[in-house]
Amino acid sequence: MSNLLTVSQAAELLGVSTKTIRRWETEGRIKSIRTEGGHRRFTVSNLIGNKQDNSLTVAYARVSSYDQKDDLERQKIVLEAYCAKQGWSFEVISDLGSGLNYRKKGLIRLIKLICSEQVERLVLTNKDRLLRFGSDLIFTLCEIFGTEIVIINRSEDSTFEEVLAPDVLEIIRVFSARLYGSRSNQNQEIVKQLKEVADKLK
Repeated sequence: MSNLLTVSQAAELLGVSTKTIRRWETEGRIKSIRTEGGHRRFTVSNLIGNKQDNSLTVAYARVSSYDQKDDLERQKIVLEAYCAKQGWSFEVISDLGSGLNYRKKGLIRLIKLICSEQVERLVLTNKDRLLRFGSDLIFTLCEIFGTEIVIINRSEDSTFEEVLAPDVLEIIRVFSARLYGSRSNQNQEIVKQLKEVADKLK
């Protein structure tokens, strides 16, 4: 029985809650095996094999900072309207964080869904909503796992400076933090200069 997954492991694999796993099992969408103690167990092949029944459209939205929360809501509205117009059953996943951060909660959930073949299509307002420099990596995963990619706007309305500034600020903050504790006069001068650049970008 060691090759069987618990409810929590199945939920993690599919990127859903344990409550959803139990509901799907009750509805017959996925099959479980019962242990002698009556606990649910699942096989990976059975969970992955339900892709066609459970496939969905995922719309992903992201902004870099709290100052852009209005833009995040705008993205959601655009995504919801577009998916609804196409008649797709969809879910919106959103993140508030830098495009340089690969550990955002929503992004990780999206990757898990793609890799478990649960995503029929991925919808974005713009390519760089995924990651600033790593979108192609996610697109490669989509290709491998049969996920269609739909990008609503092929051009970005914001200026280069408006889009990139928050990520540059984060790089400066991280770099400054690593140098801050050093007693080196040279490092202290670098920190000072980085802070001046950060102030100009605000």
